[in-house]
Amino acid sequence: MEFVYVLPRTSLFPDCYPLGLLPFGTGVDQYDQQRFEALLAGEAYFVERAWAERQPSVKQVIPYNVVLCDGRVLLMRRTSGGDARLQDKHSIGAGGHVNPVDRGEGESVLDACTRREIEEELDVRGTWTVRRVGLINDDTNSVGAVHVGLVQVVEILGTVAIKETDRMEGRLVPVEDLRCLLARGANFETWSRLLVERLDELLPQLRPTLHHVQHRDAGAPLR
Repeated sequence: MEFVYVLPRTSLFPDCYPLGLLPFGTGVDQYDQQRFEALLAGEAYFVERAWAERQPSVKQVIPYNVVLCDGRVLLMRRTSGGDARLQDKHSIGAGGHVNPVDRGEGESVLDACTRREIEEELDVRGTWTVRRVGLINDDTNSVGAVHVGLVQVVEILGTVAIKETDRMEGRLVPVEDLRCLLARGANFETWSRLLVERLDELLPQLRPTLHHVQHRDAGAPLR
């Protein structure tokens, strides 16, 4: 039985249900990061995943990590396992659910979940840094209706490789290639499709204060 981290929908989005990326900020069409973190501290809780998947009254919080390495974006495709609704779809978001195992001393559940998911899915040699850039929401499909993404840009100074090659494939591609794939109608996850359309806004935000650093060893890099 799996338990996942959720927020009440009406607390997260009290006025409307937005579609797409909500960059962190205080302007129109932005989301206040301090407000989001206060909601997590005061109203987030763990529930059984099977229940949460049927309850759009709560949103499962998913750290959704756009991985950059050598000036390129990690493009992935799940070939087996995991959520059947996401099979064979292209993705630029590594990550998954926040679980009770992510509770601990010394780091937040979001930091712990990010570290765990990166370590489970990717082999990294070098340094990686994380910057939280916004939320992503989409209520137009069954997956998005019960999830909200915390969009994070993960920049790797080194090399990266997919770990579970029997379940997932991946390669580093230039941003221009992602746009071409999208224009040709490639089968992207909804969140990834929405983010590819906004990458120009996300990538320049890499250089300000970085949030988290982790060192990992890796096998052969993706090139």
